[in-house]
Amino acid sequence: MTVYSKHFGVYGVYFKAGKLLCIHKNAGPYQNRYDLPGGSQENGEGLTETLVREIKEETGFAVTAYHHNRIYDAFVKPVHEIRTVHHIFAVYDVELDFNTPSKLPRQVSDGLNDSDGIAFVDLKTLNATNASPLVLKIVDEINQKED
Repeated sequence: MTVYSKHFGVYGVYFKAGKLLCIHKNAGPYQNRYDLPGGSQENGEGLTETLVREIKEETGFAVTAYHHNRIYDAFVKPVHEIRTVHHIFAVYDVELDFNTPSKLPRQVSDGLNDSDGIAFVDLKTLNATNASPLVLKIVDEINQKED
C-alpha cells in the first residue's frame, strides 16, 4: 500500500541567457540536487510573502518584481521512505536585486536553511539525476516556449 502526504510550496524562477537560477539543496528529498529557490508558507503568510521571504533566505537576494504565476505538481518518492509526497508548487517568474546580496542565514524560521547557495545552471546540463522535479518542470516549460 502506498502512503501519501502533501507538501505545498512557493518558488521563484529567474532565467536569463540560457541559465536558470538554482539553489544547492542540502536537505530533504531533493538533497544534493539543484532546486528552485522557495519553500513552505508560514502561518498567516500569503503566497507572494512566502516567495519574497524564501528567495531572500535561500539566495541572499531581494525580489524586486514577480509575475506569471502558475501551479504545478509532482509525485516524489524519497529514497528509503514508504511515503510518496504529492508536491504542489506555485511558481512565479521573479526579478532580483543583485546589487545588495546578503549572507545566507544558517537558521531560518522553520529550522536550518536547506540552501547551500546558488548556481546559474545551463538548461542543457539539468536532468533527473542532478535536479529536482520542480526544476525539470521549468526546464520543460522553457524548452516548449523556445520550440
